[in-house]
Amino acid sequence: MLKKERQAYILHQVNLHNKVLSSSLSVDINVSEDTIRRDLQELAEEGKVIKVHGGALSHSFSQVHFPPNEVYSQSQKRKIAQKAISLISNGMFVLTSGGTTILEMARSLPPQLKATFISGSIAAILEYMHHPNIDVILIGDKISKSSKITVGSEAIAKIKQMKPDLCFLGTNAIDLKHGITDNDWEVVQLKRAMIESSQKTVCLSIAEKINTFQPIHICELSKIDILITELPFDDPLLRPYSDAGIKVI
Repeated sequence: MLKKERQAYILHQVNLHNKVLSSSLSVDINVSEDTIRRDLQELAEEGKVIKVHGGALSHSFSQVHFPPNEVYSQSQKRKIAQKAISLISNGMFVLTSGGTTILEMARSLPPQLKATFISGSIAAILEYMHHPNIDVILIGDKISKSSKITVGSEAIAKIKQMKPDLCFLGTNAIDLKHGITDNDWEVVQLKRAMIESSQKTVCLSIAEKINTFQPIHICELSKIDILITELPFDDPLLRPYSDAGIKVI
């Protein structure tokens, strides 16, 4: 693979998953980690990614405020958001993770909705605060600088004290063999607690993330009640997930 092709692949992975690990990219592309580090450095110098220890972040993922038109696959995520909102009723307690699809949902909540939203995502909390009729509960603890979300034992303990009606998870990767996976250890611990505490768990995922996996396991597919993508529910790509017992919207 030529350097130009390699860097295009890396940039796509950053946009798709928000965060990439040098070790994983090295395996995927079959080059040394030194080569990946040099590629990431060049991409960072060009302003295309943010280089961090062990990998890189997308610019949108690292910001609290960013224009909606900078969201990767925005139109697809907007479709997902509208489907997700259809599940929310007045009076519900709704727990949400971070991620740009969650932000699209937060921005699209109807003004007449009366519900309580719970999150540790700084960006999501700021969106919820602008809503005229919803109450907001911030899950507090240590803030992950890379993901802009609260993580740690206190955040997990607070989640375990709750029993929200719905949990919306921004999904990094999902496939039949590995289930739901991610690449951030602290965020994974948080998502595990969210799934265990909630009465119903809804995964939000653009179709590009279907049948992909990341290094750290969150849960088996059996823990997921609903999967929402931008595709029609009967799309052939989603049929195996329906067959696995997940409601697909």
